[in-house]
Amino acid sequence: MSSPHASPRTGALSVRRLLPPGLLFALPFLTLFAVFMLWPLGQGLWMSLTDQSLSAHDPSYVGLDNFTEALKDAEMWRALGHTVWFTVLSTVPLVAVALGMALLVHTGLPGQWVWRLAFFAPYLLPVGVVSLLWIWLYQPDLGLYNHLLDLLGLDQVAWLSDESVAMWAIVLTTLWWTVGFNFLLYLAALQSIPDHLYEAAAIDGAGAWRRLWSVTLPQLSRITMVITVLQILASLKVFDQVYLLTKGGPNNSTRPVIEYVYDIGFTGYRLGYASAISYIFFALVILASAAQYTALRRREK
Repeated sequence: MSSPHASPRTGALSVRRLLPPGLLFALPFLTLFAVFMLWPLGQGLWMSLTDQSLSAHDPSYVGLDNFTEALKDAEMWRALGHTVWFTVLSTVPLVAVALGMALLVHTGLPGQWVWRLAFFAPYLLPVGVVSLLWIWLYQPDLGLYNHLLDLLGLDQVAWLSDESVAMWAIVLTTLWWTVGFNFLLYLAALQSIPDHLYEAAAIDGAGAWRRLWSVTLPQLSRITMVITVLQILASLKVFDQVYLLTKGGPNNSTRPVIEYVYDIGFTGYRLGYASAISYIFFALVILASAAQYTALRRREK
């Protein structure tokens, strides 16, 4: 006679029959993903359809009113324009400078580990340290850059308080801080290029520049596309260094859209409206990612 109580082994076997083995292995990750990603996304979407506020505990449903207001909000579009402008200004040097640094190291400079450490070390610093360091460098009277301008006989620059210069100062700080990551990706890609390609080019009489244009750069085309896509997505999410360096100033001339969401939600207490702006920005990022993915697929074909 069989026992009325199923053994743990029998229960485990029944679960394995119901769920594919791959799903069982992925179940811990899927659980965490649902709790920390899907659930907040759903909560934020519901919040964007209400007039949720930090000063009120009983929000009411307002439908698409927050989205309608956001699409008519000139300040939101201005902040979005600042975000796009920062992305344009930062992406090109963060790709080009990283490539140049990787090529220098890959050519066999003496003390390569020192160069690698020097190029990558700033990326390991927290944003608070980086911002504090560059605030001192940008100081009007005591900063290093204005001191160098004085030595050259040039006028001082209000790096963080001049509307025409502040965004460039943020881009320069971001370049110094984050270029090391792209440098590391390029260096790994350079080391994976087969040596026989360079040997064949040398046999054909190709010089250093010809090998660079005809062998190295074509071999790096795929990683360049990957780095460009990653850099665009990272630049679109800019917030930390802007907030710490300029707080979006002067006169909101550097305020990105994420800082505008922060100001609306935690300074203006309008969490529902801030959520709606967040989802509009999220949709625009998804569209930009889809366009980049389509362009990448077409390039591969």
